[in-house]
Amino acid sequence: MASGGQQFPPQRQETQPGKEHVMEPPPQFSSPDYKPSNKLHGKVALVTGGDSGIGRAVCYCFALEGATVAFTFVKSQEDKDAQETLHIIKKSKTPDAKEPIAIPADLGYDENCRMVVEEVVSAYGRIDILVNNAAEQYKACSVEEIDEGRLLRVFRTNIFSCFFTVRHALKHMKEGSSIINTTSVNAYKGHSTLIDYTSTKGAIVAYTRALALNLTSRGIRVNGVAPGPIWTPLIPVSLNDEEITKFGSEVPMGRAGQPAEVAPCFVFLACNHCSSYMTGQVLHPNGGTVVNA
Repeated sequence: MASGGQQFPPQRQETQPGKEHVMEPPPQFSSPDYKPSNKLHGKVALVTGGDSGIGRAVCYCFALEGATVAFTFVKSQEDKDAQETLHIIKKSKTPDAKEPIAIPADLGYDENCRMVVEEVVSAYGRIDILVNNAAEQYKACSVEEIDEGRLLRVFRTNIFSCFFTVRHALKHMKEGSSIINTTSVNAYKGHSTLIDYTSTKGAIVAYTRALALNLTSRGIRVNGVAPGPIWTPLIPVSLNDEEITKFGSEVPMGRAGQPAEVAPCFVFLACNHCSSYMTGQVLHPNGGTVVNA
């Protein structure tokens, strides 16, 4: 962290999705303090939006814990980040895990989600852990700036994809499987300039609770993670220089979090012997912000 209260140096990316490989400093996907203990041995995991940010850290931790990992990314826009993540997973995976795969896909459409699921099942035979993590966000000073096209785009990526991917993955998930949805602290406290993004994250909370109730009879747990301010490619592509230099300073811990500080929540929720009695719940790695919902 920089001195004088500055969290990160000013920087701007002009087009979404954001790119991790040009961020300064790069987000931390790993921690020397993390000690794997074979929590996900033999499991097959699909992580959407796994090429960077929280998704990359989740893929890394899952691989350390023994899982075979597949992840999605946006073709031609996230290729470099995806290749770096693929390399990270290959270096980190346990000897008995299968080779990871990176799948290009626009997850806002049902047919694309079906093809992603079929590619994973074709490669590995099943899906034990599904992480719905893909998301995009844009600023707007007023709801009047959010037209139908943008609203549909944000909802397609952030919440439609959760429905579509689960819809097809469930055919290949059995009792003991786990679904984890990435929501946000903004779903609980709101955000004045991320109205459409915040709305999708609120929908994900409700979706997690409803789907958990729906799938209890099948023995499939559904939970969520609601990160606070985390240093990911979403930040330089959607905030201005002043906001970036102060990013994270408003929370009680006085700083932004790193993806490596969020990923263990996903490991916990994916691991049956850690969270077997948890479904319909949301974990809150947010630097101390109190949420009461």
